[in-house]
Amino acid sequence: MPNRKFPLNSDKSLLDVARERLHVSSIPGYLPCREDKFENIFMFIHSHLKSGTGGCMFIGGVPGTGKTATVNEVVKTLNEMRDDDELSDFNLIQVNGMKMTHPHQTYVEILKQLNGTKTSPSNASDMLTAYFQQRNKKSTLLIVDELDLLWTKKQDVLYHLFDWPSNGMAKLTVIAIANTMDLPERLMNHRVYSRMGMTRAKFNPYNFQQLQEIVNSRVGELEIFDHGSIELASRKVAAVSGDARRCLDICRRSLDFIGEGEKVKISEIQKSVKEMFSSPVISFMRNCSEHEKLILRAVASQFHQSGLEEALISQILHHHTALCSTYNLPPISLSIVTQIIRKLSASKIITVEESGRNDFYARIRLNTSVDDVLFAINSD
Repeated sequence: MPNRKFPLNSDKSLLDVARERLHVSSIPGYLPCREDKFENIFMFIHSHLKSGTGGCMFIGGVPGTGKTATVNEVVKTLNEMRDDDELSDFNLIQVNGMKMTHPHQTYVEILKQLNGTKTSPSNASDMLTAYFQQRNKKSTLLIVDELDLLWTKKQDVLYHLFDWPSNGMAKLTVIAIANTMDLPERLMNHRVYSRMGMTRAKFNPYNFQQLQEIVNSRVGELEIFDHGSIELASRKVAAVSGDARRCLDICRRSLDFIGEGEKVKISEIQKSVKEMFSSPVISFMRNCSEHEKLILRAVASQFHQSGLEEALISQILHHHTALCSTYNLPPISLSIVTQIIRKLSASKIITVEESGRNDFYARIRLNTSVDDVLFAINSD
């Protein structure tokens, strides 16, 4: 992975440049601290594309550990090799469980990206199965992010995703990404698990040295952070979650406490950390019970899937039931879910808008950001 330097824009101040580089959506020239994972994933995909064989790899790890970013870097490298005629042409399909209105919609999205056909989920499933049984076709690379959100009671979506590559003529490589390291053991029945194979890449949370390297790779050359300030932010985040995005957020927020020509000192990092870690809302969510956290996670999942910032209790109950299976927790009744939601509402974490009919149709809105919810409930 070549180390590509960021170009400096002379029209922007150092503070503005630093803010841009520290934004979580900024795409760096290379991804530090995940070189070994990059190599493993690259070699797995490259060997299958080169040989025209099929295979599956499961990538697991908590949020903010570079899973999707590393896979995207691998895909970028493979695309460059294809453009330079170093690799035969292949189909690239990318789906995200959070963007599917229902797990079965995955079939529709895969078929649409494969050949532009639009049809019902059942037809799409049959057409894809037939396609992967045909001879004389290009290899296909299928990236499935947020795999845990594609779980259904029958597990038919997961089964198809991992069964298709087993056909000798499929020429299909599946890369499945999830936020739960032991998702196959927790969630999948033997029928699905047996199809998946044992090739895995485990992304552990970043330690403070890695977080420090990630921040320095983006803004080190700007010399805008005083000695020890980035290390403090890195140590604080590593002690809680190891989430690189949160460390970038802290460093970016600290820039708001200085003026042009000044450097971020430890005191500015401390202010930023205090804002982020000590807010009453985050402290409350971090101390919620397991089912309360699952309800909040269910709300966040529904918001991502629908693209709306409100959800019905019926939708939350559906997500919560699926999450209970993921985390090996017994499901709870609608009445208990409603009690939890009332408690969260009384604590001002969410707002509940009554429907006038019954609790099943009441609407829920968050009084904080989805990012804060995910940070708080993933900080254990």
